[in-house]
Amino acid sequence: MPLFDLPQDQLEAYGGGVSSPPDFDEFWSGTMTDAARFDLDISLEPVETGLSVFETFDVTFAGFGGQPVRAWLHLPAGAANVPVVVQFVGYGGGRGLPHESIMWPAVGVASLIMDTRGQGSGWSIGETADPAGSAPAHPGFMTRGILDRDDYYYRRVFIDGVRAVGVACAQSRIDSTRVALFGASQGGGIALAVAGLVPDVVSLVMCDVPALCDFPRAVDLAEQIPYLEIVNYLSVHRGRRDEVLRTLSYFDGVLLGARGRAPGFFSIALMDRVCPPSTQYAAYNAYGGPKELALYHYNGHEGGGALHQARQIDWLRRRWRLGTTS
Repeated sequence: MPLFDLPQDQLEAYGGGVSSPPDFDEFWSGTMTDAARFDLDISLEPVETGLSVFETFDVTFAGFGGQPVRAWLHLPAGAANVPVVVQFVGYGGGRGLPHESIMWPAVGVASLIMDTRGQGSGWSIGETADPAGSAPAHPGFMTRGILDRDDYYYRRVFIDGVRAVGVACAQSRIDSTRVALFGASQGGGIALAVAGLVPDVVSLVMCDVPALCDFPRAVDLAEQIPYLEIVNYLSVHRGRRDEVLRTLSYFDGVLLGARGRAPGFFSIALMDRVCPPSTQYAAYNAYGGPKELALYHYNGHEGGGALHQARQIDWLRRRWRLGTTS
């Protein structure tokens, strides 16, 4: 698994190959305004997990278009006024079973794990449908509605993510001034998008080996899914590359993340053939807030694994001064 992307000095200066559409901000302002027409319609049902140090709730809320989205909410037992980490899931996965995502409540903060609509049969369980239809697409999610920005799949997912933050902030036992976003791969791309869409609400962002960034280069270098889905689509829909890339530009983590302002902690893996390192660097370099980077020279899409989790815990605790009296 050799290094295959740009030399290190070029990676550190790389700004990405995506151009912002002239109506980018207008498009997202209109999308956010439309989403706000729907009440969050939050439902919380207590769940018995056998994990006595946590309280877990099965959450349903109104996401994009008022459509129901599922999530898990974990709270340290008996805790109040706690910070929250809103977690987004990698490609093909869902929210899973309650006990699968308990790192953050084990640190002493709340955790909301959002289901990704339509996904959750690849490697973990999902329970949220995507009732919106779209034009013919390649199998998977990356090309659903790809010829129309209004119908594109990730428009719905990103708004679901914004609404999930609203759900977390609405809980009386959560400190809504301390909201962190967390995700790897697709989850990292969603976190960047949400950070850019609600910059006044988000206070920290943890983004690992992010996907959904610098689409033009990602598609040209793609060897594996999810970007390979776009390649395969264009191999059939010859001559539609410009249309496809124009749609994708509205959802690029490079452009959306540039609008974020919260402190960010990124990881990049230099042997990643799923999300090429240059696309990850493009997102990191463009990110609008203060930022730190953990670089994993000899790793692929697994990134820093358990070592990086330990670094994230330390970073979060320092940022929020958890476990200190000052």
